[in-house]
Amino acid sequence: MLMNVQKTVTKSGLRVVTSAMPHVQSVAFGLWVGVGSRYEPDALSGISHFTEHLLFKGTKSRSPRDISTAIEGRGGYLNAFTGEENTCYYARVGFDQTDTALDVLTDMYVNSVFAPAEIAKERGVIVEEIMMYRDQPRHMVQELLAENLWPGHPLGRPIIGTPESLAGMKQSTFRRFVGEQYVPVNTVAAFAGKVDHAECVEKVERLLGRRRASGRARAFQPVRAHLMPKRAVFQQKDIEQTHLALGIRLFGHRDERRHALKLLSAVLGENMSSRLFQIVREKHGLAYSVQSHVQLFQDSGALTVSAGLDRKRKARALELIVRELQRLKEKPIGAAELRRAKDYIVGQIRLALESTSQQMMWAGENVLTRGRFIPPEETIAKLEAVTSVEILALARAVLREANVSLAIISPDLGEPEQRRMRATLGSF
Repeated sequence: MLMNVQKTVTKSGLRVVTSAMPHVQSVAFGLWVGVGSRYEPDALSGISHFTEHLLFKGTKSRSPRDISTAIEGRGGYLNAFTGEENTCYYARVGFDQTDTALDVLTDMYVNSVFAPAEIAKERGVIVEEIMMYRDQPRHMVQELLAENLWPGHPLGRPIIGTPESLAGMKQSTFRRFVGEQYVPVNTVAAFAGKVDHAECVEKVERLLGRRRASGRARAFQPVRAHLMPKRAVFQQKDIEQTHLALGIRLFGHRDERRHALKLLSAVLGENMSSRLFQIVREKHGLAYSVQSHVQLFQDSGALTVSAGLDRKRKARALELIVRELQRLKEKPIGAAELRRAKDYIVGQIRLALESTSQQMMWAGENVLTRGRFIPPEETIAKLEAVTSVEILALARAVLREANVSLAIISPDLGEPEQRRMRATLGSF
């Protein structure tokens, strides 16, 4: 799918990127800020996510209710998310409400007041969110895995922070954080839908042009080669299933092998045709849910396998998962299987980009994290060029014992079974 994308850098350093879709009746608008959990010192763990919540809690001219009703009361959608390396505030509205969405989000970005009463209430809300996640073993096993893959590093901490780290944050903390990070040079304004690029640039400059042009993105702590993943962590919990997460630590998102990696993951476990689904679920009946996933950061990343398993046969399930990973190192993927993987990934890209929201996400994230817009056709061409020999070489390079970590949450964890699973990991 061709995207009609234009990009302008304003005098203040803020980047404006638009993807014109004149045939649609809506606009998706997002403000992307280049800060997330990996930029936080230990004492401020969770501040990026906490700040995201607080920007919805009132500005100099709008109450929290005013913010939500300004968008939702006109049939739109308003939300935000925080990741390890960025934070995004976004809205989707009818094209005739573009100015409203722009005004509300920029007001939140510039004029949030961080009222002490709202900070106290929202701290309680986030602590409850933390407790909710702790009651979800499927979520907690991923946190345990991250802690093992990046031990003692910000990437190994939960994005949401902890009750202890949130406790000391006050109004001055957030004002200082926003003053340092929410600056033009660290921000991208992304639009997709029925928009005109020149008009968007003019409106953004009018609303945000007075923001100081100075400021810099906080440097992150790199993942050093000596920071080795820990082998395995087992946690016993009174639940019905065993939850497993196996991770292989990798390179960052600028590595050209990322296209081969995406295809490897598709073959391994991204859909019902994948090897893991067919073996672990269909053939052996050990899981309802089993899948693989790729997440890449600037200088590191991981290929993850997740599963909810039969509690009595978790060791056998791990052996099957590791066997499938080993198969990727033993011989090239066949032509038909590789073709299916390519068709699947390309199809997913094309289906997603029919949406204004997804075009905005594609453009905004590309410009913020990679410094330029990467056309979908460029990504598709690179995926199509990947050979089975390249995937084999990648598997042999990264699927090694030194890169692997395992997290298990289970209702029963006997020592013999733990030894068996550790021995399975040693077979890499």
